[in-house]
Amino acid sequence: MNASLYQYRNSELVRHANSDIFNEEEAQLLLCFGSKDILQDTSIFNMLKAKFPAANIAMCSTAGEIYNTEVADNTLSIAALRFAHTRIETGSVTIDDFENSYDAGQGLIGKFNKEDLSYLLVLSDGSKVNGSELVRGLNNAANHSLLITGGLAGDGSNFQSTLAGLNAPPVAGLILGIGFYGNHIQINHGSQGGWEMFGLEKKVTRSSSNILYEIDNKKALELYKKYLGNEADALPGSALLFPLAVVLPDTGEQVVRTILSINEDDGSMTFAGDIPEGAQVRFMKANFDKITNAASGAALQSLATDHKTPKLALLISCVGRKLILQSRTDEEVEAVDEIYKHNTLLTGFYSYGEISPLVKGKQCQLHNQTITITSFDETE
Repeated sequence: MNASLYQYRNSELVRHANSDIFNEEEAQLLLCFGSKDILQDTSIFNMLKAKFPAANIAMCSTAGEIYNTEVADNTLSIAALRFAHTRIETGSVTIDDFENSYDAGQGLIGKFNKEDLSYLLVLSDGSKVNGSELVRGLNNAANHSLLITGGLAGDGSNFQSTLAGLNAPPVAGLILGIGFYGNHIQINHGSQGGWEMFGLEKKVTRSSSNILYEIDNKKALELYKKYLGNEADALPGSALLFPLAVVLPDTGEQVVRTILSINEDDGSMTFAGDIPEGAQVRFMKANFDKITNAASGAALQSLATDHKTPKLALLISCVGRKLILQSRTDEEVEAVDEIYKHNTLLTGFYSYGEISPLVKGKQCQLHNQTITITSFDETE
């Protein structure tokens, strides 16, 4: 396996010094993460297609791009990959062709031959797609036995519309998958948050999809404000500092959910992921050092059992972490680089949702406010 990193900035495409050197015409896969403004320019796709003519080109918009140890905005971060023994297949669906995101997830799985399929990378529109339902559809269609990671596209801090594309200029509403076949590809993963929980565990007594109405038979927003104290005056902006830990009633796994908006009229809160009735929840708050340490923890989880550093690592981190860390955002990427002993090329983006199993061997979940790392290597 060979990997090269490129950055497109100020109309110039530059290759990272630590990249493998190989014929660009032999690249099989391009992972491209960039600002929506850049991706809307169709000449960008045409430029990449001309430079990497044999490659499958996967693109999605971001809330920030990861280019090795640098976090940037208004750029394009590109990973070009060539495999010696691994076959790649791709497929995509459009959310508008389905009744809901669950059906779209099932439809995407249906695009792939499951024989010898080792791993599926999913990149999805982040504004028109319900990430929780998408993941549920993916898991069910794959019989809960396929390793799936990925993320939802971003739009900076605008939360308006997002783009994704597969072998064509990116558009809104697309969900794409990249299938890796054979037993030579080595995929490992890790996912952590680093938030502090506070207050007692409580039960969701009324919710609908990603809208939370009642906790312990009390209006959710009223209870939330009580716990936030003076920070409640800064809602909804301060909500990024106080996500919700949710224990899913069907699996017992804990995920983090980010608050997108509040409704003063009915006392409800809308989250970037479903909040099932019957779930146990606790409030959380930001801790800068723990958030950075969580990046190290996720990187450790993504190492192979022999602790060999991978060729490439894909980092997908939540936009909420970037908005909280601000000038310290580079620190979580640098923490990952330290774990990999500076031997691994890093690429990725800040997202509107992260897709990864919580632990190895389990089905994937939708996460908010986490950093999810997928590492890639290939055996002879």
